[in-house]
Amino acid sequence: MTAHRRERQGAILRLITEREISTQAELSAALHEAGFEAVQTTVSRDISELGLVKVRGENGRLIYAPAGAADLDRLSDMKSALRRWALSIEAGDGLVVIFTPRGFAAALADAIDDSKHPHVLATVAGENTILVVPAAGTPAAALREELSRHLLEGAA
Repeated sequence: MTAHRRERQGAILRLITEREISTQAELSAALHEAGFEAVQTTVSRDISELGLVKVRGENGRLIYAPAGAADLDRLSDMKSALRRWALSIEAGDGLVVIFTPRGFAAALADAIDDSKHPHVLATVAGENTILVVPAAGTPAAALREELSRHLLEGAA
């Protein structure tokens, strides 16, 4: 990789963390403002080489982000949902059970499923109870401990 390409790709990573950039044209213009000349095909190749992904920005637009950012957002959403709706989390021999107020189990189960948590195989929601099936090799007690930690985050 040439020094110029490395510098340009570093600038791209800085730019997408500093502002919301939705298109290759916006990224090309931002690079130009930063002193880099790059045609659309170069920007396209850089996006691919950097493994950039599109995530939903604060205003709802899809924007470029470093690979893994979407996973972090989904896990953050799951943590927020756990803090908001989980009353308690218990573990049986092979399942984790999450108790919620009546009517909130489905929303929390959706947040857990959407998080694509690596230790969760699936969820089944009732009215106020969620069965969480741990992924192969994940003990239910360990998953309960991990999920329970999120209930305490932010609590003072």
